[in-house]
Formats: sequence, C-alpha cells, structure tokens
Amino acid sequence: MARIDRQPLSYPAVIAALIAVLASAMLVGVAFGAVPLSAGDVIAALGRRFSGSSGGLADTLVVDVRLPRVLIAALVGASLAAAGTLYQALFRNPLADPYILGVSSGAGLGAMVALTATAGATVWRFGAVPAGAFAGALLTMILVVRLASSRGRLEPTSLLLAGVAVSYVLAALTSFIMLVARQQMMALVYWMMGGLSAASWQYVAMIAPMFVLGILLPLLSTRELNLMLLGDERAGHLGLSVERFKLLMLAAASLLTAAAVAVSGLIGFVGLMTPHIMRRIVGPDHRRLLPASLLAGASVLVLSDLAARMVIRPVEIPVGIVTAVLGGPFFIWLLVRGRSR
Repeated sequence: MARIDRQPLSYPAVIAALIAVLASAMLVGVAFGAVPLSAGDVIAALGRRFSGSSGGLADTLVVDVRLPRVLIAALVGASLAAAGTLYQALFRNPLADPYILGVSSGAGLGAMVALTATAGATVWRFGAVPAGAFAGALLTMILVVRLASSRGRLEPTSLLLAGVAVSYVLAALTSFIMLVARQQMMALVYWMMGGLSAASWQYVAMIAPMFVLGILLPLLSTRELNLMLLGDERAGHLGLSVERFKLLMLAAASLLTAAAVAVSGLIGFVGLMTPHIMRRIVGPDHRRLLPASLLAGASVLVLSDLAARMVIRPVEIPVGIVTAVLGGPFFIWLLVRGRSR
C-alpha cells in the first residue's frame, strides 16, 4: 500500500468529474438498447412519468425497463467497489476482492439455496435470497480468514490461495445444486454468470436498503480505515480496537457483496480494478478513496452492462463476462507488477 500523504490531483475536481461521468453513463445506458432513444426522449419520458402525465411505449421502456436496470447496475458496481476497497484496507493486500477471496461464491451459494428453496413462492424470494447471500458471504469470509491465518498472522499469499480453494469448493456445491434443480438449470446458470436482464423496481427496492446499511459505517470510519494501513499493532497503539473494527468492516463488506450477488449473480473484478485505479488518482486516504471508488464502480458497471447489451445485439451477453474480460488482464498485470518490485 502507498503512503497516505500523497494527494496527486484536486479532489473536488475528481469527484465532480466522476459525478459527470456517472450521470452521462446512466443517461446513455437508458437511451441505448434494442430501440434507441435520444436524450431528449429520455428526459421527456421521465418528466411525464413524474408529473403524472400518461405516456406511450417509450415511457414504459424508459421508466419501467431501462431505468431500474441502470440504477441496479450503478448500485451493484458501487457495492462491489466499496467491498473491494474495504477488503484491501483490512488485509493490506492489493489483490483482495470479493470475487478472488471467494466471498462472491459464498454469497452465490447462499442465494442459490434460497432461490431453489423458494422456487414456488416468489413472495418469499425477495427476503430469502438476500438473507441467504449475506449468510453465505459472511461465513465464507470467516472460513477463508481462518484457513489463511497462522499464529495470529494473515499472509497475503495464503489469503489468496485460501480464497481460490474455497471458491472452487463452493462452485462445486453450486453446480451440484443446479443439477438437483434441473428444471431451473438454465435460469440459474445465466444468473451465475452475472446478468441484469431480470432488473425491476422490486430489485431496486431489494438492493437499495442493503447498500445504504452496508456503506454507512465504512463512510463514517474512514479515519479508522486509514489507521489499518499502518498495521494492526500500530493501529491498536493509536487507540483502535482492531479486532472489533475488523469484524464490523467484514460484516459491512459481506453485506455489500451479498446485495450485489442477490440481484445480479456473480460479477467479478469490479472490486479489484476500481479501488486500484482510484487509488492512483486520489491517493490512498480513505476519506477520498472510498467515495471516489463508489462513483467509479457505479460508472464501470453501468458502462459494462451497456456493452453487454450492445456488442452483439440483439443477443445480450452476461455482464459478468464483460467485467471478466476487462478484469482478468488487470489481475495479471497486478501480479506481474508485484513480482517485479
């Protein structure tokens, strides 16, 4: 991790630019699709709906189909970026990410169990799936940390190896569940690859409270996150209750990961790439890094989802494939860069 005192660029200018990029990405995400619309059409449709005026097919397309999808993409991207930022701070490991640590796989397994158990009861699904995803994410994180710990120390390489190993085991269990629930296999396979095609306002209502609950405490604890970069011992000497703080932050990161997985399946590498890129732009101080990562992660996933819809239209590819294509080379670059130091 880099030193905290580096502030490469004007922070207000960076945040203003990130907000402008996110707003533009969301407008483009709503406007483009199988039926392209102009920015004026989108704004007019939103105006008519919010004023209570009746509209036509374009209003339904904008307000009921594309807008909830874009909002969910932004919330999922922000959740994954925040979770990656927290894991990298807590473990002081630049390669930590919900996907690589196996936390996403744990959330996926928990959500999969809930999905199959509530196959005939859709009403229960909106409560059971997030709960299952959160339980799976939290238990997986605890298991990975236990496996990677030796004499009270957490080695970065052991953490990654434990995460990969646990992820493989959970993937095997998930595949077994899909085989048992054969009548739902195609839907479950598509969900596991990461996709937003089922987005609706009900899913927005599902993920929004989880996101708010998960991000509130980290945003109020940026000073403590900075202390964690100094090491457990020094952070303790400076008055931080390290173990209690870690548990709280791991619970918050698991909730954010579960929120993302519950509505979109497994989407990798957003939590790895975004904090790294933002750290190079705004520096490692979490008072700046966390808000910047939230905005950037939201933009990355909105644009990735747009690419997933447009690259080989009318066929839509899962957005998890797009982020994997972008994130895989980035992960390899990080490994090579770390080895050359």
